[in-house]
Amino acid sequence: MAQDWHRLTVNWNPWRWNVARRHARFLKGLLGLGIVVLTVRSLPYLAPIRASDLVQTQQAAEFVDRNGLPLGTVLTRDQDHTVSVSLAQVSPQFLQAIVAAEDQRFYQHGALDERAIVRSLLEALQAKQIVSGASTITMQLARMLDGSPRTAQAKLQEIWTSWRLSAGMSKAEILQAYLNRLPMGSNIYGVEAASRIYFGIPASDLTLAQASLLAAIPNDPNRLNPYDHLLSLKNRQVYVLDRMVQDGYITRAQSDRAYTEATALQSRQQGIIAAPHFLFWLADQLPANHPAQVRTTLDRPLQQFVETQVLQVIRSLAPHNAHHAAVLVLDNPTGEVLAYVGSPDYFARAQLGQNDGVQALRQPGSTLKPFLYQLALENRTIQPNTILADVPTRYAIPGARLYSPSDYSETFQGPVRVRLALANSLNVPAVKILEKVGVGAFLDRLHQLGFSHLTQPPEHYGLGLTLGSGEVSLWELAQAYLTLARQGKGTELRVRSMESTQSTLNPELRTPNSPSTWRLVTDMLSDRHARARAFGVDSLLTLPFSAAVKTGTSSDYRDTWTVGFTTNYTVAVWVGNFDSAPMQKVSGVMGAAPLWNRIMLHLHEQQEPKPFQAPTGLVQRPICAVSGARPTPACPAVVQEYLFPEDLAAYEKPGDRFFPTAQGNNSASTQLKLPAEYNEWLARQPKDAISSTAMGLRIVSPRSNDVFVIGKNDASQRLEFKLAGASKTATEWRLNGQPLTTSTSSSFFWKPQAGTWTLQVKQGQQTDQIRFEVQTAEAKPTRKGFSFAPK
Repeated sequence: MAQDWHRLTVNWNPWRWNVARRHARFLKGLLGLGIVVLTVRSLPYLAPIRASDLVQTQQAAEFVDRNGLPLGTVLTRDQDHTVSVSLAQVSPQFLQAIVAAEDQRFYQHGALDERAIVRSLLEALQAKQIVSGASTITMQLARMLDGSPRTAQAKLQEIWTSWRLSAGMSKAEILQAYLNRLPMGSNIYGVEAASRIYFGIPASDLTLAQASLLAAIPNDPNRLNPYDHLLSLKNRQVYVLDRMVQDGYITRAQSDRAYTEATALQSRQQGIIAAPHFLFWLADQLPANHPAQVRTTLDRPLQQFVETQVLQVIRSLAPHNAHHAAVLVLDNPTGEVLAYVGSPDYFARAQLGQNDGVQALRQPGSTLKPFLYQLALENRTIQPNTILADVPTRYAIPGARLYSPSDYSETFQGPVRVRLALANSLNVPAVKILEKVGVGAFLDRLHQLGFSHLTQPPEHYGLGLTLGSGEVSLWELAQAYLTLARQGKGTELRVRSMESTQSTLNPELRTPNSPSTWRLVTDMLSDRHARARAFGVDSLLTLPFSAAVKTGTSSDYRDTWTVGFTTNYTVAVWVGNFDSAPMQKVSGVMGAAPLWNRIMLHLHEQQEPKPFQAPTGLVQRPICAVSGARPTPACPAVVQEYLFPEDLAAYEKPGDRFFPTAQGNNSASTQLKLPAEYNEWLARQPKDAISSTAMGLRIVSPRSNDVFVIGKNDASQRLEFKLAGASKTATEWRLNGQPLTTSTSSSFFWKPQAGTWTLQVKQGQQTDQIRFEVQTAEAKPTRKGFSFAPK
């Protein structure tokens, strides 16, 4: 020791000592700073936890319908059922049961039960596995609050949180916070929620049998769920009752009676009588200070009727792979929601029943077309007597294949009136109208109508927007049709009685905007004869009273829609599959229309609605059904149609572009002369479908200025020359002035040769001609749409 001291004194150097002293001061400062930083950052984790820190603000909401009939109780603002109560509101028998089962010495130990820890360790050593745990109620509460996985680090955190709970709360406060967070199976938390849901009573009324059964669940909430594992739960109940006997809470006789006592469970509907999707959706919208009872706009008898009809219709459609449906019923004058069905069965989890089809985003098919037609009529892009060409049409899309809209029938109607195009939901006319209106303008109108989920730019949707290329919800669709039913006057949908909400719709639609065009579209949608081509006169869309209706079907039959209204109600229906699986050829009229029909008939079984008001400010005039012009003797059919007053002058002028005046006199020709855009459609018609007498002599194939490419050494190709319609009169065919043939056939096949050609036909005094070109290439042509026949 002396030698060591001598070594230090001999080697002592003042300079080195000063350096060492400065280093020591620096390290001491760092240590002090670290402690301060650690202390500041750790303050929230060092302070005791008070009862006020664990207050549960979410309160149960009891929902009733418009007449005060109960709909159900949602115990929180999300889909986890829970509600907070004081110990005074809990049956003493449950308090005894849960303490006996989970922590016998709860009132004797602190945050930890050292005796239980020692016992657990000894049992584990003897059995060489964990036999029983040592978690106290305080530790379990700490685990509920932290929500950490069961790891060594999490266990240390749990113990630390337990000490903080014990430091800041009394035993009664800890027990109350614990009881209100107990996992009780499914998505149920807390004794009050479990008591209401399983037995339909408050926790204060629990019997010994009920209390001991509930106290058994927290040990393993999933495997002891009363609905699925009642036998296992009864076995656990024996353990709870035995512990209560051991602790002197009850006698053995009371235990035996409690075990054998019948404890009837409520249905799985968890205290909800009707409209579960609606209740959970509305609960999420409620403010924190909502009243205990919430009066809604729903009509419970109507809601239950609609729920029943949804189940029945979906069962009938199951063979066609249609398994889900959603319905919204609105009151037109007020905008109140009367019925809201999100799926056939909310509680069928395996069938995705908790998905809400009212709020889900799906492709709307053709259900947006009425709003396009209304906009086009409003800005005079089209007139009510406009003739639209439902013919094969192609649009070049950069970077993609040619876009060729068609209907599910894959047929084309040729010249059609606006009324027929909308009522029969023809796709090509709708796309042509959108091309004129502009995708951006139509998208703006949809935004005004409340379609808030159409957030992409116009280029994203393109011309397919009118056919359903975007995604909307049934809620948005019903709201838009409500605006149509209210003649352009938009309103927010109301879900709570006596509520006054400011509309978030575009201000332009809060007051009627061109009400005459809204009424005109309603008139078209309610015209059963106008939709006869596609649906027949007496389909499910036809009711014994005035009703306007539109169907829609998305691509591959993934969604079907039927939305319609009377003067009193609007009903919107979706049928499909939540997993987007395609149905088997289920269209809107087959899938959603039966449900829409049943609901509409039920709504009006006591009193028929008033008829729709006629479009004001418009005048009715007879028009030619083929040309839309003032009828002439040549017109084959005359119908009544509304006209804008500013179009009357043009209407009164003589002449018809489809039936031009015959040469040499002032009388109209009896021959229909369609524009060139109809040529391909005419070429597709059967030979006897259109007579050449009615159509006039017309070359429909090739089309004027067509260019054909042929293989250099391919002698098998043939080009078809074709006339519109059929005729018994001989036709003379000439090519570049040279005769080809004379026959009564409406077509002729020619071996193509390179060059520029003029094809001429003559039939009596009638003539027609077109020019086309044939080019030679090394490879065979790949361009589609031209008729070559083998040799």
